[in-house]
Amino acid sequence: MNSEQRTKRSFLMASKWLIVPIAAVYLGLSYLSVQRGNSLLIGIVLVLLSIIPFLLRFERKERKARELMLIAVMAAVATVSRIPFATLLPNFTPVTFVVIVSGVVFGAEAGWMVGAATALVSNFFLGQGPWTPWQMFAWGMAGYTAGLFAHRSLWRRERLPLALFGLAWGFLFGWIMNITLALDQWVQTHSWEAVVGKYVTGLPFEVVHATANVFFILAFSPSWIALLERYRRKYGTLERTELTEGEQGNGQTSAAI
Repeated sequence: MNSEQRTKRSFLMASKWLIVPIAAVYLGLSYLSVQRGNSLLIGIVLVLLSIIPFLLRFERKERKARELMLIAVMAAVATVSRIPFATLLPNFTPVTFVVIVSGVVFGAEAGWMVGAATALVSNFFLGQGPWTPWQMFAWGMAGYTAGLFAHRSLWRRERLPLALFGLAWGFLFGWIMNITLALDQWVQTHSWEAVVGKYVTGLPFEVVHATANVFFILAFSPSWIALLERYRRKYGTLERTELTEGEQGNGQTSAAI
């Protein structure tokens, strides 16, 4: 392992360990926010702190202009697809599908950036509010976990595994979005029954979202993944070279999607 590889590996490990103090800081600020009855601050701090590890990993390798442009294009596609559906069929949108496919093809960090950017930009048209940070986090995590889910596994890129993954995120997204409402309810009433009631009330919306994810993944995921994979392979877009544990002794590298 040469010095450059050691430096990259040390930087990667440092970015991973940053999650621990970030989580501690967030929990402390969350407790103070709840004590003061200000759940809005929790969402804003959550997004700001969660961005740090992703940006560190994303900036670990110098990016070409076309790679950043591709992330912007995918976020724009998701944004444009959200606007008409939001007015006609609320919650039945292809946004989560686009974010998941981005994470599957281009990697976890790219998926997170597409998801977070989509929430922020689309809300300039649909309305910004205290829900925006939570949407950025929820869609960002959908893209990030999609990249981890499909990492080096062709089977997990098939229709059925991705459909089940999208089904799960249809509910997870809604549950994350309900956190701020549940916190407000608990601060006002100190009643867990009221908190559970908030989540029960939101179940129909989660069902619609999950149904939309399954529909779009089953109908369009193979063609989208094939198209984006051809682009990635042709231009080498968003490929990262990392040293794996088994290759340290030989100084070899492997491409991580």
